[in-house]
Amino acid sequence: MSASADFDLIINHLGSFITDHKKNLVEEVLSHRTRYITLVLEDIYQSQNASAVFRTAECFGVQDIHLIENLNKYSLSRGVLKGANKWLNLIHHNSSDDNTASCFQQLKDGGYKILATAPNAVQSISDVDVSEKVALILGNELNGLSDYAKKHADIQVKIPMYGFTESLNLSVSAAIGVSELITKLRRSKIKWQLSLTERKELKLLWYRKLVRNSAIIEKSYLNSIK
Repeated sequence: MSASADFDLIINHLGSFITDHKKNLVEEVLSHRTRYITLVLEDIYQSQNASAVFRTAECFGVQDIHLIENLNKYSLSRGVLKGANKWLNLIHHNSSDDNTASCFQQLKDGGYKILATAPNAVQSISDVDVSEKVALILGNELNGLSDYAKKHADIQVKIPMYGFTESLNLSVSAAIGVSELITKLRRSKIKWQLSLTERKELKLLWYRKLVRNSAIIEKSYLNSIK
């Protein structure tokens, strides 16, 4: 039996332990998931802010979040997350001398155009061209983005503001930025949805989270069909 066949059989078996309502919900969420847009957080030190960004990303259908941890290591804020992190892929960059550089290289290798948020940027995020995959990077609450991030991003963008206050909360900035990009993407003819393989991989991952003792059930099932 091929690995692909195993993959489908496991999904079907675990699915027998999940209600039709939840399985339909998984299918609906998968149909809106995207990796065409990703979020990058650089050295966020307040866990509640990063967790709020995760929750925002999950609500808008963004699957991947990159965490650059040069100075600050991310920690969970479960009360803010409301379980959103269960459904996301969190990619930690914390193993090199310059994690921002290694993260940027990974994103560029993946075909992403990197957008750095900067209050003094000329271009508005509303005017960003989404004909290429987009990675939106936000800096920490005190100092913003590092000099490296600002210098090596493909574009610097701003979130338009019209009041006396010069900055927005991190999670609010993320929400506005993702909303602008996602709305533009969904109105386009770009194929932003996940591939069939990606959908299957996520479905299996999510089914494993939904089924209690899924590892034991899966192992027993695979042994029974050998």
